[in-house]
Amino acid sequence: MKLGPIATLLGLSLVVCPLLYIFVGPTLDAEQLSVLKTLLIIMGCSALFCFTVGELTGNNSQMDKLWSLLPIAYVWIIAIRGGMSPRLVTMAILATLWGVRLTFNFARKGAYRLKFWEGEEDYRWAVLRAKKEFQPRWKWMLFNFFFISLYQNALVLMITFPALVSMHSDAPFGWMDILAAVLMAAFVFYETLADEQQWRFQSEKWSMIKSGKKLAGLPAPYNKGFNTTGLWSVSRHPNYFAEQGTWISFYLFSIGAGIGIFNWSAVGALLLVVLFLGSSAFAEEISSGKYPEYARYCQQVSKFFPGKKYSESIS
Repeated sequence: MKLGPIATLLGLSLVVCPLLYIFVGPTLDAEQLSVLKTLLIIMGCSALFCFTVGELTGNNSQMDKLWSLLPIAYVWIIAIRGGMSPRLVTMAILATLWGVRLTFNFARKGAYRLKFWEGEEDYRWAVLRAKKEFQPRWKWMLFNFFFISLYQNALVLMITFPALVSMHSDAPFGWMDILAAVLMAAFVFYETLADEQQWRFQSEKWSMIKSGKKLAGLPAPYNKGFNTTGLWSVSRHPNYFAEQGTWISFYLFSIGAGIGIFNWSAVGALLLVVLFLGSSAFAEEISSGKYPEYARYCQQVSKFFPGKKYSESIS
């Protein structure tokens, strides 16, 4: 992950968000602006917390721990202030199901501790910190502040904007809302299945390695080091695919609310797609350096959308 793309991403957010609000609409009313102010205060406190704790402890997964919790709070605040309409309650329930699933998956990896500043850090942060682009130390501190803490907190808030623009909608709960709910639930289930398959694969692999076996001596498919089974045999990142689909589906609720086919609340889902393009590229850079067969896997299998199944044989 290079500094250039990150700077571009930040700049894109700063420029696109206000332009969409001004030229695409809708304009927020006084109560919606009041709710937005409350959410921005929560976001600001979260960003400050993530930066401060990350700097003091050297564990930069503080935002990772909050990623699945903040949208639940944001959408329920909007739902309550919006009068608990059927659409807003449905959005809040689905956001909660998504958040509970993601929190559980991160918790079983050892991310949460009673001492909240501790816990397992996402391995990618350590790899990124060691890169020459982030030397000397002050460069990483700026990255921690602007991207890890501030930008990611802002993005998590932005993906909930479809609920904010739908807050005072008079449109009845209709077929578009049903479609959005079914799609979002399906993507949450798909991601749950992908994460469960990955968890079982990695648990079994590391269990054998810890028993004294070498990676190359493990039975197939564990000897490759990476998962090529189940959903992972037809998509290199089925969890990322489902995560993007979840929040694109969430955006569809704003269309059901009569806000318009394209409105500025789409910015969160769009920027999430951009983020996962960069995140997946970085993850694959790491995997390619660790596992000899990963490059061939990338050549055969689609990055996100399910496609051709991975084949052990070399064609």
